[in-house]
Amino acid sequence: MSTDKKVRVRFAPSPTGGLHLGGVRTVLYNYLFARQHGGDFILRIEDTDQTRFVAGAEDYIFQCLAWAGLEPDESVKREGDYGPYRQSERKELYRAYAEQLVENGQAYYAFDTPEELEQMRQDFKTEQNPSPQYDHQVRDKMRNSLTLSKEETDRLLKENTRHVIRIKMPEHESVGFTDMIRGEVSFNTALVDDKVLLKADGMPTYHLAVVVDDYLMKISHAFRGEEWLPSAPVHILLWKYLFGLENMPQWAHFPLILGPNGKLSKRDGAKYGFPVFAMNWTDPKTGELTEGFKEKGFLPEAFINLLAVLGWNDGTEQELFSLDELITRFSIDRVHSSGAKFDYEKAKWYNHEWIKKLAPEDLAGRVKEVLTAKDIAVSDDRLLQKIVEMVKDRTTLLTDFYEQTAYFFKTPENIDITAIQPKWNEAKQLFFTEVIRNYELSGDWKAETLENNFKEIAAANQLKPGEVMLPLRIMLVGGKFGPHVFDIAEILGKEETIKRIQHTLGLI
Repeated sequence: MSTDKKVRVRFAPSPTGGLHLGGVRTVLYNYLFARQHGGDFILRIEDTDQTRFVAGAEDYIFQCLAWAGLEPDESVKREGDYGPYRQSERKELYRAYAEQLVENGQAYYAFDTPEELEQMRQDFKTEQNPSPQYDHQVRDKMRNSLTLSKEETDRLLKENTRHVIRIKMPEHESVGFTDMIRGEVSFNTALVDDKVLLKADGMPTYHLAVVVDDYLMKISHAFRGEEWLPSAPVHILLWKYLFGLENMPQWAHFPLILGPNGKLSKRDGAKYGFPVFAMNWTDPKTGELTEGFKEKGFLPEAFINLLAVLGWNDGTEQELFSLDELITRFSIDRVHSSGAKFDYEKAKWYNHEWIKKLAPEDLAGRVKEVLTAKDIAVSDDRLLQKIVEMVKDRTTLLTDFYEQTAYFFKTPENIDITAIQPKWNEAKQLFFTEVIRNYELSGDWKAETLENNFKEIAAANQLKPGEVMLPLRIMLVGGKFGPHVFDIAEILGKEETIKRIQHTLGLI
């Protein structure tokens, strides 16, 4: 590949459902590589399998990438010079290339019916080969243009007989390429079946479409998951036959993201209670909801950070990276070749660290969304920023901010009386009655003054501050949590603080 070729990378998802975190990591690595080299990041929709099309899935992909801050330079929503960016709209392009392969003896028409294919799988099944494939050993016994006469083939084509076009894999060739992560990789073509290139409905399969589209869109580097490695020999031959290997993109196959039992799956998430999709996905057919990282309460900054280091490191001990830092530091040659295990506890750690790292003004808008979703109105943004600064170290997920801040905006509905009652006595009742009287007369409603007055009254009543501090906290917030209790009282104000103390005394 010439070194002066402009870097152009692509992510090519099928709009069939939720966007798995492995998919977002592929996007991220593509995006970082493109930004680092002043290149373009393209999003191409691979919707050639119309039977798997799911309404809403395409828009969902764009929403996920927008949330993660990984917007493509070219896509169906931002057309560049290499459209269309949806494969179903490129349908007419592919047949000509498939026909060219047939013309050159590198592919062939196959007229086998589904019943004949099933019969083949039964007839050629052996102990050594329990799942026969349509390959060089079988094709000479099937109904295709290799076994039929030219006249018969032409007649079937003229009559629009249902057929596919298959690549004719060489019987004993070694094909290979240099993977940017794994180094030299080679394959024996005898072990690969004759993949369908053009389906009976005229749509290309992934194998043909990906090669044609990468060529026409001038893709310089193709990064994808290692599950596509077995398809590499087919793609290499298609590049060789159609466009020349010198025009083939440089490839890198990323390692799998592993769950508790092999490749991380949606089932793992359901079983162990963590998200595997970027955002909530509701299956339009079944109505089944699969929770996403966004709705779980993850910051996009943390999500991107944890994905970046799932299979890559920069060689230092640093763990927290902003997107700009990742663009500077990322390198394909430091991507691991073996699978990376997803650890949800570590993922939450990243989120907690990013919550601590972000400025209150950056967090406040997101916290406001959490509160608004729970019907808590916030009118004073400055006050919210102050509260966020007070409680952010106590939160792991954005959703935790509800419990940690709701009591500032509305009186707690439930007071944990059971935590107060066992050690409650008349002395404490009299103490809080005196605190109320003192606070009613107080002209200085600052946390320090409130605390000093509280401790002086405790000492005068021969009570240790620790004995009465917890009851006060529960009176104000409803439970045993929250920041410094007198900071809470200062923000609540005199009237609300006294009202909450009185309310709890009435309950006790």
